[in-house]
Amino acid sequence: MQLSLVLIIYRSKSTIAKEKAFFCENLLKTKKIAVIKLASNFDNRTLHANLGINDYLPELVIVLGGDGTVLKSSNALFNFNIPILSFNIGGNLGFLTQDRKFLIEKTFIDLIEKDEFKIDKRTMLQCNHYEINSTDKKQSRISKFYALNDFYFKSIETDISPTNRIRIEINNEKVNEYKGDGLIISSATGSTAYSMAAGGPIVHPLINAFVINAICPMSLSSRPIIVPDDSKIVIKNINKEKNCLQLWKDGTKCQTLHENDYCEIIKAPKPAKIIVLNDNISYYSTLIKKLEWRGNLS
Repeated sequence: MQLSLVLIIYRSKSTIAKEKAFFCENLLKTKKIAVIKLASNFDNRTLHANLGINDYLPELVIVLGGDGTVLKSSNALFNFNIPILSFNIGGNLGFLTQDRKFLIEKTFIDLIEKDEFKIDKRTMLQCNHYEINSTDKKQSRISKFYALNDFYFKSIETDISPTNRIRIEINNEKVNEYKGDGLIISSATGSTAYSMAAGGPIVHPLINAFVINAICPMSLSSRPIIVPDDSKIVIKNINKEKNCLQLWKDGTKCQTLHENDYCEIIKAPKPAKIIVLNDNISYYSTLIKKLEWRGNLS
């Protein structure tokens, strides 16, 4: 990969991440590569303004932070379709980040320029939020969101009880009505995030699938289900008390669903491009370390 412009996004309020951002900037400039540097607390207008000052887009985005910083960056950069190379700075090994040794030893730039890497195309989720007019029953899309890990639905904080009822339809067929704390729709990449914490299965990130997983269901028959990622999943609020649902994306609150609202979740038209350097720690080794699997694995 030939590099002429690189975007660096570093975790805001992290001294170490900021220092590593300057480290990367200086390293790139010694190779005559231009740099745009942003803290992760940017808003989308700031991002677009910085990218708009050039006649061409960066060939690479370097993300310095944890998985959360990668999630925000991949969502914000969705329309630009730029490959992301990420390093976990000052924290534990992440599912989306590369081994820090490539950064510390300054070898990652050489590996990129020599094409000693692969690009994992990670399926992203798209959530279309619709409102149905109570008078004429016409529906209209009022917002659209993207997520790399997951969308989930829970009661809003002001509700007395977190218990709610959610109906799910898959490809225009009513499948189940969940009663409990909420519902998670995750990508394969997101299967090791909130969904796994809620008892969901681990799905290899390159498998073309979505995971539907209830949060603390009141029925023992409510089990996680894996569906093809070309499915159309519709989520409806069927609370009799007319309680609202809160929609979250990748751990960030983003929308309130009222009585006549529903959400349609589908595969996003573009994947997130995640760079995996040659000789990086494998996905299975990451699982072993993160989940502390035991036994004679040598």
